[in-house]
Amino acid sequence: MGAGNGSADLQIRPRDETDDRELLDAYSRAVIGAVDLVGPAVVKVNVSSGRGASGTGSGLIFSPDGLVLTNAHVVGEVSSVELTLVDGRRTTAEVAGRDAGTDLAVLRAAGADLPWHMLSDSGHLRVGQVVIAIGSPYGFQHTVTAGVVSAVGRSLRSIGGRPLDHLIQTDAALNPGNSGGPLVTSRGEVVGVNTAALVGVQGINFAIPVNTAREVVPALLRDGRIKRSVLGLSGQDVTIARRVVRELQLPEERGVGVVQVLERGAAEAAGIRTRDIIVEFGGVTIAGIDDLHRVLTEQAIDRPQKLTVIRGGQRRHLVVVPRDETASRHLGPGR
Repeated sequence: MGAGNGSADLQIRPRDETDDRELLDAYSRAVIGAVDLVGPAVVKVNVSSGRGASGTGSGLIFSPDGLVLTNAHVVGEVSSVELTLVDGRRTTAEVAGRDAGTDLAVLRAAGADLPWHMLSDSGHLRVGQVVIAIGSPYGFQHTVTAGVVSAVGRSLRSIGGRPLDHLIQTDAALNPGNSGGPLVTSRGEVVGVNTAALVGVQGINFAIPVNTAREVVPALLRDGRIKRSVLGLSGQDVTIARRVVRELQLPEERGVGVVQVLERGAAEAAGIRTRDIIVEFGGVTIAGIDDLHRVLTEQAIDRPQKLTVIRGGQRRHLVVVPRDETASRHLGPGR
């Protein structure tokens, strides 16, 4: 435009492709550096059940004495697996402990001079931060994908039915075989354990934060499992009638409806009945199955707990003594 109309000329800077190349090179260098740091400690986990069934997953050697972190669903119920290292070496590993509730397992690898990489801190992750997934999808060992942290604090339900909380959501591609492999920052910090991808959806994948693993691993090494308590009942999320909520001044409109009370279980001993609605446990409001799972911890085993149920539109106070989950398995599925 000319100066005579009072408008200034628009200056458009020509696109400099060298800027894009430099940015891409910086990104590439960060990813390559992270893979160089962590990659040697990533292993392919080969699982054989002995009944002809087999599968593969991934894992990370995270200590100098050969401890390997992976997913519980990768190892299943087997007692030992075979590991393949990046340099081609193969070794066996015993399953030291597993927990379906957090989908984590720890293995003890045989052999000496194994590469390893320490776990970092997942508490400082930011949405938008670059992350890298390393694993063996579809059996292709040492495959790398990269993306960003899409969200933090996500929740999913584990295979065992318990909620998996505080998950990292990422768009770094995960495929069968990636499970158990590390999620890594561009600095080479291991911040997650890749665990799941939404079936039929691209770009929505999840990892268990390593801060959860830090809490779980010591117990798995000590006891081989995570101790939890159960009530000996089956339940489902239900909505409480508004009239009852209003009359009893309940803090929530939802609770856990009791569908089945197992024989010889803690619930039966406490007088819990089918069609009761559990609304409080140990002073904590219960608005659904996930709330109940979260309070049924090791600390509640064999300790009397006040339980409030709604029965026939009336509030009832009971005392229940939760039992050890493993010791109660013979009673059948329940919570």
